[in-house]
Amino acid sequence: MMTKRHNVNWLSQVFSFPINILRDFKRNQGLLLSGAVAYYTLLSVVPMSILALTVLSHFIEEAQLFHTLSTYIEMVIPGYAATLNEQVRVFLEHRKVVGIIGFLVMLFFSSIAFTVLENAMSVIFFHRVRIRRRHFLISAIIPYAYIFLLGLGILLVSFIAGVMETLENRQLMIFGLNLSLRGTSGVVLYAMGILGEVLMLTSIYLVMPVVRVTFRRALSGGMAATILWEITRRVLVWYYSVLSMVNLIYGSFATAVVALLSIEAVALILLLGAQVIAELERKSKGTSKEKLSHFKT
Repeated sequence: MMTKRHNVNWLSQVFSFPINILRDFKRNQGLLLSGAVAYYTLLSVVPMSILALTVLSHFIEEAQLFHTLSTYIEMVIPGYAATLNEQVRVFLEHRKVVGIIGFLVMLFFSSIAFTVLENAMSVIFFHRVRIRRRHFLISAIIPYAYIFLLGLGILLVSFIAGVMETLENRQLMIFGLNLSLRGTSGVVLYAMGILGEVLMLTSIYLVMPVVRVTFRRALSGGMAATILWEITRRVLVWYYSVLSMVNLIYGSFATAVVALLSIEAVALILLLGAQVIAELERKSKGTSKEKLSHFKT
């Protein structure tokens, strides 16, 4: 009898967990938040790419930077890399026209996406924001710290990809066998992109919420969100190429619409992962309170 009751309680907890997540996500206006994050991310990606290429071109060749940026933009926003590269190339040809004010304006617009994401996270973790709030100076610094780290990551990956391209024409001798390294630069770029996604999402789950999130939960959320996005990305690419009528409906606006929908899918997965962490944090807090009250009694 006790075993049956234990099984029923276990099943009810298993099914109630995703239901609670979806209920809280709906109550927190998750779809509206993901739409806001997607809009401001699309607004930020062009000036952020321009700033990154303008600064990093002093250290790495522009062709290599464009190749790296195109690879990773395609991983986040399928079908948008060519349009973005064209716009960035046009701007770089006239970059001398932009002065200090223009640079600061682009820097501000580049940071908007991270600011909106932090506000969205505060809504997801609203039960702790009421108790503890972050100093506004820290909130102001976080977006620019992410921009700096993203630029540093692009510089590092571009350098590694350049080294791998020089090694592609060489033969590797292992146990008497000649192994060709042709195509390894693409594999390395993709693998580092996946690793970068995991680290980026993990850092977002660690830094953006006001509540203290353990590294284990943040890493689990980052890995799960990366896997889910890779599956979603491939489904979106297949849908847009086979079934979608977006080109017929939106015409010249199709690229912007597809980019916005792709970014919203990323934002939705990201915020759902945050909601899962928030639910786990709430449950662990409730469990610890129950244990404490039981100990006192």
